[in-house]
Amino acid sequence: MTTTAGSRDVGQTQQGLWDLASRWVGPSRVPKKFRIITDTSEFIRIEYDDIVILGNSPFLIRHNQKEGRFGMDDQPKFWVKSAIDLTSGSKKIIKLVFQEQFQARIGNLLFDFTRSASKEARILDLVREHASFMHGYPVRDAASNLVRVIDFIPGQTMADYGSAGEMGHEEYFFSVFPSILREYIEAAEAIHFLHRHNEIHGDIRRDHLLRDATSNRLRWIDFDFAHGPNENKFVHDLFGLGNILMYMAGGRDITVQVLQEEMPRAYSAITEDDLNIIFHNRVANLGKVFPYIPEQLNRIFLHFSLGAQFYYDDAEQLLDDLIRAADGLRGV
Repeated sequence: MTTTAGSRDVGQTQQGLWDLASRWVGPSRVPKKFRIITDTSEFIRIEYDDIVILGNSPFLIRHNQKEGRFGMDDQPKFWVKSAIDLTSGSKKIIKLVFQEQFQARIGNLLFDFTRSASKEARILDLVREHASFMHGYPVRDAASNLVRVIDFIPGQTMADYGSAGEMGHEEYFFSVFPSILREYIEAAEAIHFLHRHNEIHGDIRRDHLLRDATSNRLRWIDFDFAHGPNENKFVHDLFGLGNILMYMAGGRDITVQVLQEEMPRAYSAITEDDLNIIFHNRVANLGKVFPYIPEQLNRIFLHFSLGAQFYYDDAEQLLDDLIRAADGLRGV
């Protein structure tokens, strides 16, 4: 249960907290009295201007973060709060413990996923000096919930950064995509780093890959999903990497609906084998749509299609092909 503690319980006075908050957000925007929370179990009740105490550090809660999975754009994630560290004034993301389970299918493989605070905490420790991941630390609240305090990363998600926008695809593909691909290879190498340590990201998608506006690097966020044993524990990550790659190469999701409306000739050439093995309304065989895509690159896409004869077994295989394809683009 979420609890409200008095100042003597947390070593903070209302006046002291008011002074700290005023320093960072201005006196006119600070309430006269705070609700102080030490047990985050009932995270849905933690609201704007509450103060959460974690490891004797006070955090002023701002807004809930938004969810983008399964098309649920702008749905609040009540267990993920933006906050201000009142000790330093820095912006943080507070990830509270949320029990969630769901299934996902790739071809004939069925995955049972669960959120795991301990798994994410373990990876935060592993990547604490790795520039291609979000950084933060775990801390237990008064009820022993394993909360993760994450450094805020300013910047764009790959959904925006890897998009052609209003630019024509051919111009985008030859003038913008090659540099994005080189950055993406570095991000894929970071996933290979996890796999070499027998860890997975678990939820690779384009809104979990940010281009840090400060460092100008792509950085992975949100790796709290774990899944049960499978023949190849890395396969879900690999298909996530493939989906991001095809989005970047297309400059958007190239769906059968897009082809019907905008490119009927290409639509008439598409068969079931050309479709994405996970999202059956997306085209994986982009070479049929954009014939100027080099065959070496398009062969990578085909590994993620319904008609694939072979799949990637590990990130190293994918990286080898990506690096050769990127080198080939320089000569086009």
